[in-house]
Amino acid sequence: MSIALDDNEVNRILKSWEENPMTKPRIVKVTVNIALGQSGEKLVKIQDLLTQLTGQKASLRRAKKTVRPFGIRKGENIATMVTLRGEKAYAFLKKALEAVGYRIKKSSIDKFGNVGFGITEYILLPGARYDPEIGIVGMDVIITVEKPGYRIEKRKIKTSKMPIRHRVKPEETIVLLSKELGVTFI
Repeated sequence: MSIALDDNEVNRILKSWEENPMTKPRIVKVTVNIALGQSGEKLVKIQDLLTQLTGQKASLRRAKKTVRPFGIRKGENIATMVTLRGEKAYAFLKKALEAVGYRIKKSSIDKFGNVGFGITEYILLPGARYDPEIGIVGMDVIITVEKPGYRIEKRKIKTSKMPIRHRVKPEETIVLLSKELGVTFI
């Protein structure tokens, strides 16, 4: 997927957002995931670490299937994650982007405008302290971007489908994140 934006394209997107505010995307949630691949005391400590870093209680995630070579059993807790919304999401996102130098690859944007990037070591986050009992673990950060009115897609009673023109395009995500958060896409 090649995403090339020139100034004309950026101006066109910004103009369409001004003309119709319902077309301007927004950051709905930020999901942070740390997958350890094993259960036990270390996973509980990582869950506490993630709670401390994000300011919201992290939850444990179970393995969906058994993988014998890795010693993972179905139903065993192997990861921890947290979903952030609103001000907590923006506060953590600023720390996470600072850890990666406000640079994200263009290839990390999916076709619906969502962005995912990884942080190799949690100690890169501002304010994080190294814990020798945990060691070095990385995390995945997923940014979910939607346009206003998108929640009709999630209703229990399906009256109509969301038109493709109302989905967030990767180009719109690039403009949104670069203007709001100062992200550079490489």
